[in-house]
Order: sequence, then structure tokens, then C-alpha cells
Amino acid sequence: MDGRGRKLLSLRRKNRQNDLTPMEAELAPRGRGVARLHRQPVWRAAGRLAELPHWTGSVAALGFLSLTITYGIILGGYGREVSDALLSAAGFEIEAVKLSGQRETNEFQILEALEIQEGSSLALFDADAARKRLTDIAWVKNASVMKLYPGTIQVNLEERVPYALWQRGDVVSIINEAGDVITDDVDGRYANLLLVVNHGAQHHAKEIITALERVPELRSRVRAAFLVGERRWDLMLENGISIRLPEENMDAALADVVAMDAQNGLLSRDIVAVDMRLADRVVVRLSDEALERRKEAGKGNGRVASARGHNT
Repeated sequence: MDGRGRKLLSLRRKNRQNDLTPMEAELAPRGRGVARLHRQPVWRAAGRLAELPHWTGSVAALGFLSLTITYGIILGGYGREVSDALLSAAGFEIEAVKLSGQRETNEFQILEALEIQEGSSLALFDADAARKRLTDIAWVKNASVMKLYPGTIQVNLEERVPYALWQRGDVVSIINEAGDVITDDVDGRYANLLLVVNHGAQHHAKEIITALERVPELRSRVRAAFLVGERRWDLMLENGISIRLPEENMDAALADVVAMDAQNGLLSRDIVAVDMRLADRVVVRLSDEALERRKEAGKGNGRVASARGHNT
């Protein structure tokens, strides 16, 4: 091949290289010479690590260890406990609980509903959930829970008001004025409440209590009120005497009983019942002992006595 042919072949190779795409040019075989001298050696890129501070490795190791521990805590379900401990150590531990408004609810019930554990932090304390748990207590009508930083919880309670005792069968409950059951846990503290008896009595308790409040001299002597047929009341006094009230004009009947007792000591006599159901008369039932005495007195006077237990 002459010199002109070699020159033409060289130009063709040069043009072919110029027509390559960037990817083809990268993959194409590199020749020797100046092109190889411009390539960056691997040892030079790795050598840049030597320029980092000497403590970089320790920091990286500690960071990796911290991430590993955090992941393990979260995976094991101990995130809340650890967070509580850290916040408590920072000065946000719950140190005091201030209570107000409680009379029937004891402190143990309140603290149990708050669910405060040793080392609990105020920052993570769920006040809304605690309030809902407090309202689940029988006596609590409404509750408010406030967080006072750095470490105090303020609890304010509005309790239900006991109005009467309601008995049906062997079960006795404390009810409010609307007749709703507050609790079946009854003790001597509620002995001054009127006991209403029989089904439906809880919804009619207000009417008999209101009527007895108008005759306080009689109210203090009433031990229980029995609802009869969900229409009228029988009162049981502390000395065992029963007062049978009418379905209508109950207030007038109670006033008459009080007047007769003031005039002749009716409720202190040896009787078992005073029947006020008839509008034109009062029927008094004698006790067995009183009836026997009356029979003996009648024989001495030549009269026939009434039968035992008959209304007189």
C-alpha cells in the first residue's frame, strides 16, 4: 500500500471513531499512549478517606450502634418505657396529683383510673384517656384532668348525688333523683336515705320524698316506702306501723296523720296499721296484743269483741 492509501485508511478510522455514540466510545478499546495517562487510578479515590478527621470512625460506629439499639427497643415494645424514663430524668416525672370534688369516690379508685406508674413522665401522660377512665367509676358524672408542668396532675370531679335507696328482691341500690342506679355498694353511710321498695319505685321515688318533705315530723320516722301496683304508697315507720296512703290526695292524707298523732298520739299506740285510703274515714288495725286486751275488756263489760286482726 502506498502512502496515499495509508493516509486514506487513517482518515476513515478517524471518521469512524467520531461517529460512535458516547456508550460505544466508552466501551471501545482504548489505545495506548496519552489516553491511558488521563485515567484516574483507584488508589487515588481511596486515598481521600485519609483526609477525614480521625474521630469519624468512632462517630460512625456509635451512630450505627445507636440505630441498632433504637430499632431493638421499638421492635421489643419498650419505646414508651424508655421515653418515660428519659423524660422523667429530664425533670418531667409525675410527682403530685391534686384532687377536688370527690366525696363518695375514694382516692385509691382515682389513682387506679389514672394508671400512673413509677417513673411516668407528665409529657407522655394521656389526660384524655385518664378522664374517660374516671367517668367509668360509678360515682363520677364528669371529670377533668389537667397537666401542670413540670410534674403535677390536677383532677376535678363532679359526682352523682345519692337520692334514695331502691330495693327489688334482695338487691338494694343507691339511685339518683332521676331513678338511675349509681351503685349496688351500699353501707351505713346511706342509712338516712329513704328506702323505696318494689319494681318501678325508683322512677316514683321523687313524688313520695317530695310529699314527706312537707311533713318533716313524719319523715324522720319513715323507714321505707312500698310502691303498691305502681299507683300508691304504703309507708313503714321505724316502730313497725304501716300507713296506707291513697292514690290521690296523698298530701292531705299525710297532713291528717300528722294532725291525729299530735292530738292523741296515734302513731305511738299499740297498732299495726293506719289506713288512709278511704276519703270519709280512718281505719286503724290493732296489734294482736291490743286486740286480746280489748276482748278481755269486752267480756268484762258483757260485749262481744272484734275478731283478731279486724279493722276497727
